[in-house]
Amino acid sequence: MTVQQQPNSFRTGPDERGHFGIYGGRFVAETLMPLILDLEKAYNQAKADPAFQKEMDSYLSHYVGRPSPLYFAERLTKKFGGAKIYFKREDLNHTGAHKVNNVTGQIMLAQRMGKKRIIAETGAGMHGVATATLCAKFGLPCIVYMGAVDVERQQPNVLRMKMLGAEVRAVTSGSSTLKDAMNEALRDWVTNVSDTFYCIGTVAGPHPYPAMVRDFQCIIGNETRAQMQQLEGRLPDSLIACIGGGSNAMGLFHPFLDDRSVEIYGVEAAGHGIPSGQHAASVTGGRPGVLHGNRTYLLMDDDGQITEAHSISAGLDYPGIGPEHSWLNDMGRVKFLSATDDEAVAAFQLCSQLEGIIPALEPAHALARVFDLAPKLPKDHLMVVNMSGRGDKDLASVQAWLETHKK
Repeated sequence: MTVQQQPNSFRTGPDERGHFGIYGGRFVAETLMPLILDLEKAYNQAKADPAFQKEMDSYLSHYVGRPSPLYFAERLTKKFGGAKIYFKREDLNHTGAHKVNNVTGQIMLAQRMGKKRIIAETGAGMHGVATATLCAKFGLPCIVYMGAVDVERQQPNVLRMKMLGAEVRAVTSGSSTLKDAMNEALRDWVTNVSDTFYCIGTVAGPHPYPAMVRDFQCIIGNETRAQMQQLEGRLPDSLIACIGGGSNAMGLFHPFLDDRSVEIYGVEAAGHGIPSGQHAASVTGGRPGVLHGNRTYLLMDDDGQITEAHSISAGLDYPGIGPEHSWLNDMGRVKFLSATDDEAVAAFQLCSQLEGIIPALEPAHALARVFDLAPKLPKDHLMVVNMSGRGDKDLASVQAWLETHKK
C-alpha cells in the first residue's frame, strides 16, 4: 500500500459518515440502520454531557480500580540491556483486562437509551467477563456469544461469565471462533432490535463503534502520558501493543498519535508463521474488504472470501482489524509487526519468571517484539508495552503447547 500524505492531525477521524480514509463506514442490514443512527445520536449526547463523564469516572475509579499502574520492568530491562521497559498494567483492572474500560461506558449508554437486554461476543472471554460483570452490577440480562473452540480453550472465563449470571451461547458455525461469534451476535441484534444493546468489544463494527470504543479506551494512553511525565519527566519514546481487533492498542496509541517523536508499534498474531497461511495478521497478510459492518484489512482468498484466522491466543484469533488501525498503517503512523505462537509462549514464560507477572497470551505477542527491539535501543529510550490482560485464562493453553513441544 502506498504511503499517503500525512494529515496535520491523526486524531480528528472519523468523518461524519464514520470513515477513516477508505476504511470504516457502516455496512449493515437495513433493519439495523435506524438503531445505528440512534446509537450515534445517544453517544454524541453522552459525550457532551459532563454528568455522563463524571459518573463514568467515578465507576472507573471506585469499581474498576483506575488509574492502573505504569510499572518499570526492571529485571527484563536489565536482561536485555537496552531500552527501559515499562508495563501499563491493564491486567490489574477489575475483571483482569482493559475490556472493562469500554464496557463500563457502553452499559451506561445502554441505560441512557432504555435498553433492557445486553448481548456481546467474545474471543478470549475477557470482553465477555467484563460485560457479564457490568450487567450483574446493573441488573441487566446478558447473553454472550462465544465460538465453541474458544469455549473449550478459555474455560476459566466461561465459568466466570456463568457465575456472574450471563448466558454463554457456544457458536459452532465456521471456525467456531471470534468471527463466528460476532456473526451470531449480529443476527441476534437484527432479530431483537427494539430492546437489545449490542456491546462490541473492540474498535471494529459499524460506525460509531470504532470511534466510541476508542474513546472509552483512551484512558489507557491518557494515564500513560501523565504517569510517564511524573516518573521520567517526559513522554515515552515508543509504544507497543498487541492487535487483534485492536482496542487495547488504540487506547494506548491514540493520545500519542500527534506526538511525532513517539514511535508506535502494533503486533499481530503470526500463528504458525505468515508464509504458512495459518495466522491472524490482517495487515501483514491481508487486504481491504468488508466484514462485520466496516471496511478494513481482512484475511481473504483470491475470490474475496474470508479465510480462517489462527492464533494460540483466542483474543487475537480474528481475520480483521479495526478500521482506524488500517488507516494508520496506510498513513505510516503505526508500524505493524507480528509474532508467532512459539515466540508468544516464550515471552509468556520469560515475563512470568523474571517479573512475577503472568501475562495473557495476547500481550505476550507484543512482549516478543519488545524483546527484539529493546536490546538495540539506548538505555535512555523509554518503551511502554500495554499489558492488556492477565494470563490465568491461558494456563491450560500454554501447558498444552508445552506438552506438545517437549523435546
